[in-house]
Amino acid sequence: MTRLMWFRTDLRVHDNPALRHSRRDDDAATMAIYFVTEPQWEQHDLGSRRTNLMKQAACELHRSLDELGIPLLIVEKPDFAACTEFLRDIISQYDVTELNFNLEYEINERHRDIELSKWCKEENVAVNKFHDQCIVPPGDLKTQNGDPYRVYSPFRKAWLKSNKDYIDAPMSAPQPQDMRTLDHALRDYWKEQQWLPEFLQDELWTATEDAGHSQLKNFLDADARLYNDQRDIPELDATSRLSFYLAVGLLSPRHCIHGAWQHNGCLLSGGEAGLDSWINELTWREFYRHLIVAYPELCKHCAFRADYQDIPWRDSESDFQKWCRGETGYPVVDAAMKQLLAQGWMHNRLRMVTAMFLTKHLLIDWRWGEKFFSEQLVDADLASNNGGWQWSASTGADGAPYFRIFNPVTQSERFDKQGHFIARYLPELQSLPAKTRHFPDELSRKRCGYSPAIVEHKAARQRALDTFKSMEN
Repeated sequence: MTRLMWFRTDLRVHDNPALRHSRRDDDAATMAIYFVTEPQWEQHDLGSRRTNLMKQAACELHRSLDELGIPLLIVEKPDFAACTEFLRDIISQYDVTELNFNLEYEINERHRDIELSKWCKEENVAVNKFHDQCIVPPGDLKTQNGDPYRVYSPFRKAWLKSNKDYIDAPMSAPQPQDMRTLDHALRDYWKEQQWLPEFLQDELWTATEDAGHSQLKNFLDADARLYNDQRDIPELDATSRLSFYLAVGLLSPRHCIHGAWQHNGCLLSGGEAGLDSWINELTWREFYRHLIVAYPELCKHCAFRADYQDIPWRDSESDFQKWCRGETGYPVVDAAMKQLLAQGWMHNRLRMVTAMFLTKHLLIDWRWGEKFFSEQLVDADLASNNGGWQWSASTGADGAPYFRIFNPVTQSERFDKQGHFIARYLPELQSLPAKTRHFPDELSRKRCGYSPAIVEHKAARQRALDTFKSMEN
């Protein structure tokens, strides 16, 4: 008997339910497989920095599994269809009796899994699927009418109430496997086909499971209690910086939730303000994942609100490129975009500010920004990225009302009072007084060589209000 563990966005050995099930006993041998599908990743708008880190994570997983006596075969394929065909051949040729994997919630991935599961059933191959991206599996929380939640606050109440049944401790790594139990033909094939992708060491991000656990420990031990007070200040390194590890699957959400719960006096709510606030952010992450399962059209670039599907967005490629390059003339927006380009990451407060600037001030389709973020972010994932963009654009579930339009200058003055964050990413403005950095006058711009403002706030705000209001008629 041979069990096949199929790794996807779960590149870890700890708290991996599908892997643990594959090694639930010694009655069958376990082999593992992972596919590098760069053309498919590119179609899904994942950028080169993110895919490079995924390759590193795969190589690190190979090392971790080797220590557990579980051979991992990394295979390069162009798309999901080719992966499915390869799996069918392996299962048939080597009499694999069981296929285990953790579910992915995006629509293409779900269709892939459904089709393969049907084939496995016809071939009498057992398929076991597990939830590892959410604490509460999508579909388990319903309104009194039996519908999925469309608004965050009642979802959060239901999620908190349900977690008395879900807040189990994370699973440890499985016990090592005796290599002598492996089928010789299959083991030899794994060795013959062995391939490790090449990757470049990233200066800022380390795609290892150990790095994720270390970052979580450091955050919970040092910064989590101040999270509520400092999380909106981009100058400070006061956020968890765990979104990358969660997105790639180097760290499980259960490890995060359980760790926060322990540090919070075994409470998910009603404990310390900082920990409560961080748990709330993790719950938003779950909310967006539940949404893309309940409303799969979100995976097809559709607005959640049907009445906002056909907003007459401005088709201005030149303005969009200025936004992408950080040349809008609004310092906090430009500094945030420079941070994105430099780090492959952006502070969460600034994600909202920049997204709202693109969709409201420039009146450019949120889908343009969603794609650009996905291409640049190392923590890009469809559910959270789509949810955040549609929130800012007022087109999504529980999104900001269309008349809520952040003033980037007042946002800057509030959250970067001394302009330190601006000065870090826009060094040409360092010589200006702190108050002037938030929106330099024309003379200061010329002296510093800084871009003129791409739009005037009041006029742009009114244009957005008029456009959205026209959709109600």
